[in-house]
Amino acid sequence: MSRYIILLGAPGSGKGTQADALKGSLSLAHVASGDLFREAAQKGTELGKLAQSYMQKGELVPDEVTVAMVLERLKEPDCAAGAILDGFPRTLEQARALEEALQQQRGEGINRVLYIEVSEDELLKRLGGRWICRQCQQPYHIVNFPPKVEGRCDKCGGELYQRQDDSMETARKRLEVYFAQTAPLIRLYREKNLLTRINGGQEVQDVGRDLLAGVGK
Repeated sequence: MSRYIILLGAPGSGKGTQADALKGSLSLAHVASGDLFREAAQKGTELGKLAQSYMQKGELVPDEVTVAMVLERLKEPDCAAGAILDGFPRTLEQARALEEALQQQRGEGINRVLYIEVSEDELLKRLGGRWICRQCQQPYHIVNFPPKVEGRCDKCGGELYQRQDDSMETARKRLEVYFAQTAPLIRLYREKNLLTRINGGQEVQDVGRDLLAGVGK
């Protein structure tokens, strides 16, 4: 029987890093919706072109397109034993479509939903603290990897700057959108007794340990 695990977590929660580690421990494919969009666009598939047309306009990819891409990915050989779903589902409509498709196609469902919880203050520190050297592009972080001299690169002495995507204002907007979308999913999976909350404010290895415990490994 296949195993399907959903990994929920806000931007900055470390979800991608943990998914990579988890896939090795559980011998499951890591299916990230963001990666699917990029790969499909590069390959020039019909779904990829459709998704890219929305992304180029700065619009969200419609649920039906996202669902179709994920379900297509789950048919590939490396997903025979199941998958860790990262960044999907993101809405109630996507969650219902996924559940219905798994039931119809495989007679199976979601085994566990792991929610990596990190406080909003901590998320803002992680997301809004990234700076980059204008000359050599070396990245820094004001909390996790600060430069020795404020505003200057350790490697080349170049000026550090912050991209718009890494600004505190952008980080707040990203989190607002995420929490608005995810709150109904948290309720849905809690009511189905599928949800396990994980303290994402711990050290990386401790979060990984609790994730494995959450899936009964």
